[in-house]
Amino acid sequence: MAELITSAGNERLKRVRKLASARERDESGLFVAEGEDLVAAALDAGIAPVEAFVDAERPALADRLDASPVVPEVLAGVSALAHAPRVLAVFRRADLPLPAEEQVALALWDVADPGNVGTLLRSADAFGPARVCLSARCADPTGPKALRASAGALFRVPVAHFDATVGMRVALVAHGGTPLHELDLAGPVTFVLGAERTGLPPELAAGCDATATIPLPGAAESLNVAATGAIALYDWARRR
Repeated sequence: MAELITSAGNERLKRVRKLASARERDESGLFVAEGEDLVAAALDAGIAPVEAFVDAERPALADRLDASPVVPEVLAGVSALAHAPRVLAVFRRADLPLPAEEQVALALWDVADPGNVGTLLRSADAFGPARVCLSARCADPTGPKALRASAGALFRVPVAHFDATVGMRVALVAHGGTPLHELDLAGPVTFVLGAERTGLPPELAAGCDATATIPLPGAAESLNVAATGAIALYDWARRR
């Protein structure tokens, strides 16, 4: 095993701390996954880390990783979690899956909440294979909150540019669209969803091939964007 890291001033750990910044992730092309579930999801997907660190007293995945042991209090100082992880690892964005032959996609316009982006990645993983297409102002899917919300789906679901859609583009709007269950979804389809508060810009919705609404029999005015995307993917998958 590698030499024990005992100092918070360790240069490798300093680099890990810097990756909490979206700018640093953009410039370096690297990001951090914390906890054995996320790191194991990457390993299961065949994605090897650039480097990894484990709690010296409670090492996790030691049989699968060439990891450096770190004293617990120092590892806790690097972590973004409330409870320090037993393992964290640094990965390359370039090693994440690329779009292939997916027949369904989610295109997210300015979805800024990282929890929603991560949850939609998880739904794409559950009801796909699907890809997720992001506009420039969407939350970073490799950020810590989005990555945790994805439950490891980021390592299995391709993420692409907003315009890298497949098949028919269906704008999902809160009101006024064709009921989703009435649309013909026989071929490839991309469900287009807008920002949490403002939804899709009218001109963007108008440029889609169809506009659909999920009927709500209850009193709620609308659905959260993550719930909307999950229901749409489920409906597409159910018809198969």
